[in-house]
Amino acid sequence: MIGKLNHVAIAVPDLAAATAMYRGTLGAKVSEPKDEPDHGVTVVFVELENTKIEFLHPLGENSPIQAFLDKNPAGGMHHVCYEVEDIIVARDKLKAEGARILGNGEPKIGAHGKPVLFLHPKEFLGTLTELEQA
Repeated sequence: MIGKLNHVAIAVPDLAAATAMYRGTLGAKVSEPKDEPDHGVTVVFVELENTKIEFLHPLGENSPIQAFLDKNPAGGMHHVCYEVEDIIVARDKLKAEGARILGNGEPKIGAHGKPVLFLHPKEFLGTLTELEQA
């Protein structure tokens, strides 16, 4: 069911410092910050040959990333994202197998403008998992 690794998301307390490190020290191609108010984050994408790294920084008081950073002040890996061909087919298969879909179970539009769902980390080896329709 899952396809390519789309990205690994890292919550960062200082977006400018993270961007500078990857752009300067590692020589990576790094996007400009983009606010995603529907998700309560500002995102930056690091483009790699075979995948992306997504930096997540809190946007607004109710950002879920702020809660993550409160528990992990230095930041850290937040989630992994895999591509799926059809998000509804994937969701229905996962639900039939007893997996918990976070939120109301309906896909939202993610930072790439494509439908996404998140799967509960307790059922996926302690890792928050995002599925994105390719």
